[in-house]
Amino acid sequence: MAQVTGGAHERMLSVAVAALHERDPERLWPLLAGALPGLCGGETLIYKLDDWNEAEGTVGMPPEAAAGFDGLAEEELGLLRTGYPFAHRYAAGPDRTPLTARRAAGAAWSASPTARLIGDIMDAEHVLAIPLPGTTTPITGCMVYRSGTDFTDDHLRTARQLQPLLAAVEQQRQLLERRQRTAAPRAVHTPAADCALTPRETTVLLLLTDALTAAAIGRRLGISDRTVHKHIEKIYRKLGTRDRISTVLRAQRLGLVPMKDR
Repeated sequence: MAQVTGGAHERMLSVAVAALHERDPERLWPLLAGALPGLCGGETLIYKLDDWNEAEGTVGMPPEAAAGFDGLAEEELGLLRTGYPFAHRYAAGPDRTPLTARRAAGAAWSASPTARLIGDIMDAEHVLAIPLPGTTTPITGCMVYRSGTDFTDDHLRTARQLQPLLAAVEQQRQLLERRQRTAAPRAVHTPAADCALTPRETTVLLLLTDALTAAAIGRRLGISDRTVHKHIEKIYRKLGTRDRISTVLRAQRLGLVPMKDR
């Protein structure tokens, strides 16, 4: 398999670090949207964090691209939500390999209403779908757009290598949203600052409350078991605890993690 080039690897690492230090879940995907297209040969993108279907769902995009979407009719928004021809393709089975519209639909792509729409509002001719790996229902992810020639095999390989990063950022977004919904308003900020937990330690702590093993946490975050254990040791030291149960209980009392429903 081709490796990500040095420059692209550095940009991927920069995006990952920025995402891990971002505390506002609403800013994570806009952060990705600004960096992701250039990494895999695109010019702009839209992302769907709910199912790719015509009837409902939100469409996110970089701020600089938003002006082109103002005033779209509901039918046109439905075309973007559906993500032709990808939704039906991915719904048919578990394969989540990135794919271009032309490779998925052949000659029918150029004649489709979706192709005409993106040509009008984005001046683009080609689309690369990057679904989040492991998603079933809903199918979530992003679609990257470009003009000129279609995405190359190298672009598709890079997209596959980006999928774990996208999945980790989405996991981080969901954890932060859950924390915002359930933690006491005062406890969200002050105790964490007092304990000086890093963003990554806070994420590991949240996963500890779900009784996940170090191996499971590592798989979720894309890090080794050894790194997970180092984070756990630092959490113990900062909270003044010695085991998982006392750590979770203390974190709940401090408002660092939500109380579990009984």
